[in-house]
Parts: sequence; C-alpha cells; structure tokens
Amino acid sequence: MPLALLALALGAFGIGTTEFVIMGLLPEVAGDFGVSVPTAGYLTTGYALGVVVGAPLLAVLGTRVPRKRMLMLLMGLFILGNAVSAAAPVFGVMLAGRVIASLTHGAFFGIGSIVAAGLVAPQRKAAAISMMFTGLTVANVVGVPAGTMLGQQLGWRVTFGAVTVLGVLGLLGIAVLVPAGQAGGPDGAGEPGRGGTRSRIRGELAAFRNVQVLLAMAMTVLGFGGVFAAITYIAPMMTGAAGYAAPSVTWLLVLFGLGMVAGNLVGGRLADRALMPLLFTALTALALVLALFVFTAYDKVAAAVTLPLVGAFGFATVPPLQKRVLDQTADAPTLASAVNIGAFNLGNALAAWLGGVVLDAGAGPTSPNWVGALLAGTALALAVVSAVLERRGGAGEFTGPGSAGRASTAHASAGTGARAVQTAAVE
Repeated sequence: MPLALLALALGAFGIGTTEFVIMGLLPEVAGDFGVSVPTAGYLTTGYALGVVVGAPLLAVLGTRVPRKRMLMLLMGLFILGNAVSAAAPVFGVMLAGRVIASLTHGAFFGIGSIVAAGLVAPQRKAAAISMMFTGLTVANVVGVPAGTMLGQQLGWRVTFGAVTVLGVLGLLGIAVLVPAGQAGGPDGAGEPGRGGTRSRIRGELAAFRNVQVLLAMAMTVLGFGGVFAAITYIAPMMTGAAGYAAPSVTWLLVLFGLGMVAGNLVGGRLADRALMPLLFTALTALALVLALFVFTAYDKVAAAVTLPLVGAFGFATVPPLQKRVLDQTADAPTLASAVNIGAFNLGNALAAWLGGVVLDAGAGPTSPNWVGALLAGTALALAVVSAVLERRGGAGEFTGPGSAGRASTAHASAGTGARAVQTAAVE
C-alpha cells in the first residue's frame, strides 16, 4: 500500500480519537466547567450534528479545490477546533471547538475515500478505503483508552492538546506523502477546481437522483445504526445485565474496537472481490449476532465473545458501502462520498434514540439489541432490493441530462476501468 494511505489513516486516527474520547471524560469536563453531566453530553451531540451538517457543506467547497489541498485545509480546521477545546475558558467555547472540529469529519473521510481509491489499482479500491478507515477503528482500540487515561490522570485539556498534535502530524503527513498530481483524462477531466462551478455542483447533486446511491446511503444509516443501537448503551447493559464492574467496560470496548479493526480490514479485501455477496453476508451475520446479544449479554463470557463480533460484522460493511457509493458516482463522487459518511453518524443518532425509547418503555437492559437487529435486517432487505434492481438494469441511471448517471451505472456493473481511476484522482 502507498505511504500516502498511512497519512490518511493518521488523520483518521486523530478524528476517531477526538470523536469518542469525550465519552470517557464527561465527568471531568462537567466538574471543571461546573455543569451537569447531561449538559456536558451536548459535547457529543454537538459533534454528531456538526458531522451531518459539515459533510455536505465542506464537500461542496471540495468540488472547487484540489483534493490534496482540501484535505490539508480540513486538517487545519480540525487542529483549530481541538486547540479551541483544549484552551476553552468556558463551556460554550469548548462546545464551539467541538463543533468546529466535527465539521471536518464527513468531508475528510468522504474526500479521503476518493483519494485512497485513486492511489491504487481499480481492483484494490475497497482495500485502500479500508486502510484509511483503519485509523478510525484503531482509535477505538488505542486512542480512546489512552486519551481517557491521560485525561483522568493529567486533565482533559492535556488529552485535547495531544489530539491537536495528532492533527498537526496528520497535516504534515498529507502535505509530504499524498501526491499532488494524479488527475487523469485530457484536460483534467473530473478534477476539482476545473470547469464551471455551477456545472460541477449540478453534477454532484445529480448523484442523489441515482436510486442505487440512495439505497447505499439507506443501508449505511440502518446497518451501522444497528451497531450503535447496542454500543450506545453498552455500559448499563454490561453492568446491569452481565454483572461487570464499571471499570471493566473500558476493556470490553477495547474488545469491540478489535472486532472493528478486523472487520474493516477483512471487509476491505473481500469487497474488491465480491461486494454485494459481502454485504449480504455481513448484514445477515450482524442481524443474527445482535439478536443473539439480547441473550448473551446476561453472561460475562458470552457477552465478551459476542461484543467483538458486533464490531467485526458492523465494520465489515463500511468499505463495501463507501466503495459502492464511489462506483455509482464515478463522474462526481465528492459530495455523495462525504454525505455517506454523514449517513453513518445519522444512523448512530437514530439508533441511539430508538434504543433509548425501548429502554424507557421498560423493555429490559438488553432491549436495544433487538432494535439493532431490526435495523440491520432492514438494511439487508434494502441490499436485496439493490441487487434485484441492478440485475434488471437501468434502475440506477440518473433521470436528468448528462453523462454522469450513465457512467455511474456502467461502473456499478463493472467496478473497474480507466475512467474510475481518473475520476478518483487526488487533484
């Protein structure tokens, strides 16, 4: 794999760490600012909303800026947001810093996916995407536990200062390692920053008239939402049902993170060979494991075995879903790719809310797992619909004028070709 992928993975590691580490530091932050823990929880909510809003807004800007430069700008904004959080004198300023940092999340992973896919041969695109997402998964195994321990021992500001340093390293890595000229095709076809701005934006928006793109995004919301229906309430589930002590939850989350890493890497390799069969398998297994988790969550050993399986099958869907969006939007992938990242966070929020609803209804401490199983099963049904439409042919074409939809449909069936490499160029 090219060294540039390591730079993208480092940026992803920093982003993943700052997203999740706050969950373990809420009591310290709340005590420092003199607010309640639920109020401090807005630091998590604000981040999630910032991802959903920032993904399309900054992706539109990304259609006008060469991709390498855009990634560097995003990392600069990430550094600024975390520096503001680390130095915040009052809670409102820290919340603003969290939102600033979150705005970069969707666009970084969306544009980074295009860049990663353009660094390798067509038959290795999903593996390259998964390599970048490895930074996000490793953050849950290493970055979040380490950041939590650092914050508890030396203060939460030190943690956010360390994340700021990670952002600087990621920025330097992108500046040095990501090549500055991979645009293919005569006259830089498909390269951001060329052609009319309005025509470029129209081309990006046209992707959302493709049925297959919408189906892939719906699978992203529901499939990954199934994972977060369970993991959002893992602490009360493991202490209330399995009987673990509260400190043990950190190490159970490490097990979950290890499953995420394995599923992401395996999913990236298999998606390049058989994308839809992988989706069928992963979503089926995820739905079954989540349903099983309703019962295994009452036993310490069984819960510890089931938890990494949830992470593995959940993250095995990430590379194929992101690759499918890129394949379906080969002429104008930037906005759709970034919005699909926002769809992961939308799924997280939806699933967390639904899980809370069943808990409030008195359905029992493991009831969110039923919600997760239902969401994953619905995503599987959408995958079947997507495959049926694809076999019938023509269902994924844009209804509007232009060649972008026709090219996307061709790439959906072939998944390869020189033009796919050209339009996934770095800049």
